[in-house]
Amino acid sequence: MRTDDPLPGGEPAPRPLSARSVVLSLLLGAHPPELPAGELVRLVARFDVGGSTLRAALSRMTAAGDLRRGDTGYRLSDRLLERRRRQEEAVRPHTRAWDGDWEMVVVTATGRDPADRAGLRARLTALRLAELREGVWLRPANLRRPLPEALDRVAERCATRPVRPPRELAADLWPLDAWAATARALLARVAHTRRPADRLAAFAAVVRHLLADPVLPPALLAADWPGTALREAYTRYQREQADLVHGSGAGT
Repeated sequence: MRTDDPLPGGEPAPRPLSARSVVLSLLLGAHPPELPAGELVRLVARFDVGGSTLRAALSRMTAAGDLRRGDTGYRLSDRLLERRRRQEEAVRPHTRAWDGDWEMVVVTATGRDPADRAGLRARLTALRLAELREGVWLRPANLRRPLPEALDRVAERCATRPVRPPRELAADLWPLDAWAATARALLARVAHTRRPADRLAAFAAVVRHLLADPVLPPALLAADWPGTALREAYTRYQREQADLVHGSGAGT
């Protein structure tokens, strides 16, 4: 199947990944996140990346600070290790039973420049909070994750129970129908894609989509919510990639 074939439902199919993205995908999935140069050459060839293209990509990535070169190979930088942590949390979020409470974060700092405001919005979104109105963010309190201490310098946090019906509020805060439709399209794509380079591109799209999953309590979701199925599909692919990295010959 061609990578530019449309996804079911009209969504565009993921484009083939660049050499840089292939290297990052392999290292983000490796445990530990470090591979010898020779092993990278062997692995990327499976994804249609040649040796000279790989060497050029490794040189640029090292110069840019994406990778660190050591005695045993190439390793992810600290910044990308944080990206790996977020990726792993997206695949396996830490949840707890929901008792009906919601987290609320009210931004109180004033006089910030546009870059600061945009950065704060990005951090709050990454914490899977949604903006009810300007400066007021909330979500069901069903996630087990600490909020960064730096947030206390610009916002107040509290627990609340909104008057509005929870499912109605959740549907207003997140585009749940659109997220579910794309998730189902991605599941269809990965189920029918066989070429390794195309599968890698498709599962990179799966990870990006999982990062946007609000991870709501089941009581606030439709019975056929595809989030769990998408995570299970990616977990199976991770196992395939781990087998490939460890030289078992298993994989896509």
